[in-house]
Amino acid sequence: MTRPGPPYLRIVDDIRRRIAAGELRPGDQVPSARRITQEWGVAIATATKVHAALRQEGLTQVLPGIGTVVTAPAAPSPASARASSSGRLAGLASATRRHASIRQSNEELSREGIVRAAIDIADTDGMAELSMRRIATELGVATMSLYRHVAGKKEVVLHMIDTAIGEESLPMAAEGWRAQLEQVAWLEWTAFRRHPWLAPAMSLTRPELASNALAITERVLNALEGTGFGMEDRLYVHVTLFSFVRGVATAFEPEAEAERETGMTDKEWMDSQESPLQELAPSGSLLVNMALQNDFDFDLDRLFEFGLARLLDGIQANLH
Repeated sequence: MTRPGPPYLRIVDDIRRRIAAGELRPGDQVPSARRITQEWGVAIATATKVHAALRQEGLTQVLPGIGTVVTAPAAPSPASARASSSGRLAGLASATRRHASIRQSNEELSREGIVRAAIDIADTDGMAELSMRRIATELGVATMSLYRHVAGKKEVVLHMIDTAIGEESLPMAAEGWRAQLEQVAWLEWTAFRRHPWLAPAMSLTRPELASNALAITERVLNALEGTGFGMEDRLYVHVTLFSFVRGVATAFEPEAEAERETGMTDKEWMDSQESPLQELAPSGSLLVNMALQNDFDFDLDRLFEFGLARLLDGIQANLH
């Protein structure tokens, strides 16, 4: 009979049983957080609790570049007692050798390596899962060792933003202010799409002093030279353009989280809402008819492209 309690405890019990039975042996990888969400139908936060509980019990350890592996069997069962002791020791020894090799490479820990690990965590599990402790775990180092290279999480996030924006260099300026603003908008959109956490991480009212972000601002201001806009208006154009791109892109992170939790894409979720929509909307509703006939494809890329064109049309209409 399954023990009642929080979902993560039931999953811990199941993995502990697999270890005790010899199904998972020392050096073997346990299910990843993503695999746990798929196999047990839970949220990524629950999967993270599972890994934390297993580590706390001393059953697993994190080997950077390898994953979470078994370190020692739980209380032995008849099946595990019959398992080969030499085989278990060999598996653990192999994992230890791999871990030692990785540990040795981490003696060259750097700010760039910390930032890249932080980006990988945020890309995979969302910013809610990012912490200095999690970064250290992923790198296989002590948490305090990170502070020799960065002041704290706030500085890490600033460098994450700068790195993510700078992954694609600004192209050579196109001909005309409108084409240059389109270049900037698409560059920002590409970065936001690649990193769903990036748009919410950037502030509109307290902009981050990131060199790659400042380069984008300079490009917009220079693009509007000779348009008749004064410097203040040019800066407002930049802020308005950024606000639009960032605003649409903030949908990426909650959508990624929803897909991790439900296993459904946005289109699959929308399709599942047809019946509830029919019950809520009045008879003959244009919205329901569009949904039933699939006349409207709610695609974020198309929404961005449509909105960008209208925004640039409005700027053009106000040129002196």
